[in-house]
Amino acid sequence: MRHYEIILMIHPDQSEKVTDIIEGYTSFIKKSKGKIHRLEDWRRRQLAYPINKLHKAHYILLNIEVSKETIKELENNFKFNDSIIRNIIIRVKNAINEPSCIMKIKDDRRNKREDFINEPINILSNIKDSEE
Repeated sequence: MRHYEIILMIHPDQSEKVTDIIEGYTSFIKKSKGKIHRLEDWRRRQLAYPINKLHKAHYILLNIEVSKETIKELENNFKFNDSIIRNIIIRVKNAINEPSCIMKIKDDRRNKREDFINEPINILSNIKDSEE
């Protein structure tokens, strides 16, 4: 069994069906005796350049451990699935369980926002200081 990292770009009109698409592929991987080490939904993001006149896509990241035959079947499924715009499959040496850099950035932004919201602001003291 080998370790792979897969990134899927799903058509933005299919964003409502992303959970069904993910469930289909995860069940296929589990049936073929594979393991899913990491699954991240990066949501809809702006593309660097238009693909098929589309400017956005829904991104999914998978880190899996499967056989060569299963990866070939997945590649074939990706190729004939109209809702998948692009995909990339990369073989990696070890399983990756930690969050990706994109998820870390989102968490950092969320934490900063929560810190800002939870920080008490004394507006009256700021106004009094400026008047003096």
